[in-house]
Amino acid sequence: MKKIALILLAVFSSFFLRAQDIADSTVIHSQVVVTGTRNAVEVKYLPLTVTRISNSELYKNYNLSLMPAVTQFSPGVFSTSRGIVGYGVSTNAAGEIKVRGVGGGAKFLVLIDGQPQYAGLMGHPIPDVYQWFMADNVEILRGPSSVLYGSNAMGGVMNIITRKVLDDNAVRTNFLISGGSYGTFQAEGSSMINRGKFSMVLGVNYQRTDGHRQNSDFEQYTDFIKLGYDINKNWRVSADLDLTYFEFSNPGPEDAPLFDAHAEISRGLTSVSLSNNYGEKTSGVLRFFYDWGHHEINDGHLWSQPLKDYLYKHDDFIRGINWYQSVSLFSGNRITLGFDYQNFGGEAFNDFFDGHSVDLVSDKNQSEVAGYVDFRQEITKWLTADFGFRADSHSEAGTQMIPQFGLSFYTLKNDNFKVLVSKGFRNPTIMELYMFAPKNSELEPEKMMNYEVAYSKIMRRLRFETNLFYIKGDNLINVVPRTDGPGMIRQNTGGFENYGFELGVKYALNHNLLFVFNYSYLNMDKPVTGAPENKFFIMADYVSDKKFSSSISLQYVSGLYILTGNDPKTESYALLNANLGYSLFRGLSLFVKGENLLGQKYQTYEGFYMPKATFMGGMKINILPRRKTSSFFH
Repeated sequence: MKKIALILLAVFSSFFLRAQDIADSTVIHSQVVVTGTRNAVEVKYLPLTVTRISNSELYKNYNLSLMPAVTQFSPGVFSTSRGIVGYGVSTNAAGEIKVRGVGGGAKFLVLIDGQPQYAGLMGHPIPDVYQWFMADNVEILRGPSSVLYGSNAMGGVMNIITRKVLDDNAVRTNFLISGGSYGTFQAEGSSMINRGKFSMVLGVNYQRTDGHRQNSDFEQYTDFIKLGYDINKNWRVSADLDLTYFEFSNPGPEDAPLFDAHAEISRGLTSVSLSNNYGEKTSGVLRFFYDWGHHEINDGHLWSQPLKDYLYKHDDFIRGINWYQSVSLFSGNRITLGFDYQNFGGEAFNDFFDGHSVDLVSDKNQSEVAGYVDFRQEITKWLTADFGFRADSHSEAGTQMIPQFGLSFYTLKNDNFKVLVSKGFRNPTIMELYMFAPKNSELEPEKMMNYEVAYSKIMRRLRFETNLFYIKGDNLINVVPRTDGPGMIRQNTGGFENYGFELGVKYALNHNLLFVFNYSYLNMDKPVTGAPENKFFIMADYVSDKKFSSSISLQYVSGLYILTGNDPKTESYALLNANLGYSLFRGLSLFVKGENLLGQKYQTYEGFYMPKATFMGGMKINILPRRKTSSFFH
């Protein structure tokens, strides 16, 4: 760690000395988010804890996927990995997202423009589908968000807000091509077009890698299109389509490598929306959506023995309707009414290699219908109260009543104090109820209560925020030994208690030099994998007025459980990353980046050691209308 500190001190000092000579012009503004209320609102009025990651923050490190940026910029949030790119599904899959020790499986909800995205049979997110190139920004609600988003939002929510066309009659086109270690290659292109009342966003992405281990190759194709038409100044209709295909090999744990373990996954997402916006008076959206997937998985061979004599295949879906309308009845008041309906499920079967027999695993679907209200009232010029309530009825799990209450205090000096009490829940998935040996059709919903206090302050060049939280969960679903015979079964086996604190700082020394720092501490009375006790991230980002840009970052993780139970195992590591960019001329820049420059041997998933130092290089082409340079903060 001493060596790491010396490296960081030297680099940060050089940035500091160079930047002192440049005029100070950066101003930090209060953030506006939509995920916490479904309509745009300043963060200071919300009792929720929100992280917003802008498009420029996603781009600046040239990551191959979205999840590394989410882990870096969001205190309290962690996602497991198993290789240079690609998370996979099924056995030995990584990409489990946990917030404050809660998540994994179906306990964390991912949205794309407010539309739920998860596997209809299994209930879990598909992290390889979530691409940063299509994101305008990402908003993460850290803590239960079930009042607005229902079952899977028990641990939190990540909303990927896709690219938007900003200027009338403007066309923006971007290309990025990169390649590097282990035969890794990425190419992407996107175009944003606005012609009067019509707008369109197009995006394509291709990436591949041979992987840093034998039999760890990954290949993916993504296409994205978003269409919009302004009926008039208040009403807009839009439609989108997102298609992803990826295939990967699963190398298995290093002490028990797999051969011929391979999967092919197709995912699709589409929706049609009608939205209205009458400024401060009222706004709302009616959305019809459909999400589907096709999975084919071969579990391969362990040594010379096939693990299974069949391919697992399934077709899953989610279809539904979202509606909400937000209205201000009088000054300082905001009421949001909403309705959600979802029908989800699918068919799963084992296709035996003999070519003649098929074994049906599941052919199920379930429905969920809910209504909710969120009432926000400015009591004084410095105090806002927020109350939310959701009634959620599931076709098998029954009805849940979900309350939420918070207060937000703020001053003219931009001090902001928050208090929040919120409830989260999760219904058992079709997989848990009806699929595979541990299934149990008698499972009940999981529940948890969250209590937190927070403080934040925004100054001209500084944003500071911190919070304390306490979580108590109950009725958790776990796999335990059967009491009525041999084998294992899923049961609601009790509760847990987590507490901790989170800290985030952004400081713009001037227009050119930005420092980002965050830290989170987590204490779990019943440890789970993929949730570190300590997570620390610091980055210095420098952009010259002319052609040069660079950043260096350190992420330190300790107390990360990769095994629990009678023989627990934890991991600690430090990752030093850096990148350099140089603009040859307007619209064309070159970059190089290095990750894990200290060559740390570490794992976030038991048996899957991550690659040591890796390097990428490439070019970025931007065909943009002329516009003023923006500051670090948007």
